[in-house]
Amino acid sequence: MTADTRLHLNVFVPTTGHHEASWLYPKAQPERLTDIGYYREIARIAERGTFDSIFLADQLAIGRSVRHVAQGKLEPLTLLSAIAGSTERIGLIGTASTTYTEPYNLARQFASLDHISGGRAGWNIVTSWSAEAAANFGLAQRNSHSDRYKRATEFVDVVRKLWDSWEDDARIHDRTSGIYADTDRIHAIDHVGEEFRVRGPLDLPRPPQGHPVLVQAGSSDDGRSFAARYAEAIFTAQQELADAQGFYADVKRRALAFGRDPAAIKILPGLSPILGSTQAEADALEEELNDLTLPVVGLKHLSQRFDGFDFSGFPLDEPIPLEAFPRPETVQGAQSRSQVILALVERERPTLRQLLRRLAGGRGHKVLAGTPTALADHIESWVENRAADGFNIMPAVTPHGLEAFVDEVVPILRQRGLFRTDYVGRTLRAHYGLDRPPSRYARSA
Repeated sequence: MTADTRLHLNVFVPTTGHHEASWLYPKAQPERLTDIGYYREIARIAERGTFDSIFLADQLAIGRSVRHVAQGKLEPLTLLSAIAGSTERIGLIGTASTTYTEPYNLARQFASLDHISGGRAGWNIVTSWSAEAAANFGLAQRNSHSDRYKRATEFVDVVRKLWDSWEDDARIHDRTSGIYADTDRIHAIDHVGEEFRVRGPLDLPRPPQGHPVLVQAGSSDDGRSFAARYAEAIFTAQQELADAQGFYADVKRRALAFGRDPAAIKILPGLSPILGSTQAEADALEEELNDLTLPVVGLKHLSQRFDGFDFSGFPLDEPIPLEAFPRPETVQGAQSRSQVILALVERERPTLRQLLRRLAGGRGHKVLAGTPTALADHIESWVENRAADGFNIMPAVTPHGLEAFVDEVVPILRQRGLFRTDYVGRTLRAHYGLDRPPSRYARSA
């Protein structure tokens, strides 16, 4: 096994942690959510653990639960640019929407981040399923799931053309002749499509990585096809090994059909670890966090996953009738997450209260309370059984939970030869073992 290409770890940074009640935990720091020092501290802990990247999610609307849940995080690209200056190796993945921006703006922003960081940028491509986000951009309603992916497909094509619009050797810096750039090596892309008309070229040189790494997080049928066509890392949610293996095989198979090397796509399920020196200690910490949750918050989160369906009329301590759930294929928001939640309900038949507590820590992602050895065993099992190429680590409480993972789990993974002991490259592409793409406009191409 080659550690650098078989196991990858990102840290997913929401606010005070991935557990919805994390801000109420005594070691949380909700007062620092707009403090750049807080995020730099998290990034440096992850870099000490030789993580591939820090991964920032984003929403383009205030959350429905702001009364009871800590919110107010900074805009990802601005924040990552600030983090770049206080780190050296860790990758910087930011979320940006194809629905509420334009290709030229986004291509320019991520090219800038890649230059600022020396080649560590990654773009988490989202289509923005929130109805509240649509209202913030002057729309009466959000576009349908399929329409959003249709726009995203052309959007990514345009962005990649713009990143290619300067050949790598376009800048010649010839002081004798007074020529800064060879304009024969800077190309208008002249894109005309159903969604966009973009002349180009970009107004800054080609990013150090050629293309910042493309990341995607949807697991619906549309999302899987989109990921297989474009993504180089996929953030996904599975609870069971068999489901994860099925997703892994399906996406790799689809990638092959698009003429891509399946090994060039890193599949990274979310994993929220809750660590204890014993299993009982870990279980007690999970119970302590769950006891801090409020049903009103969980109900809002569950409703949002199912297009605003109102679950508040169901008794908290009785199983929810399966027929009450909207079918995932009819959901126009986060289709893949609604599928995960419904599968959990079908499998375990929890009461509504139990479901809300179960979702409080992971919102559909795997929550694993256990010892460092148990966490390492889980990671090794999923990687060895072709269910994952690594994980997006989602600490229940940040930075406390991340520090515990770095100090207690990472050394075990290294001892087993599963994970790097140091960085071997300086770019995010190097961390993932990905090739640097040539410009499509270069004469050698």
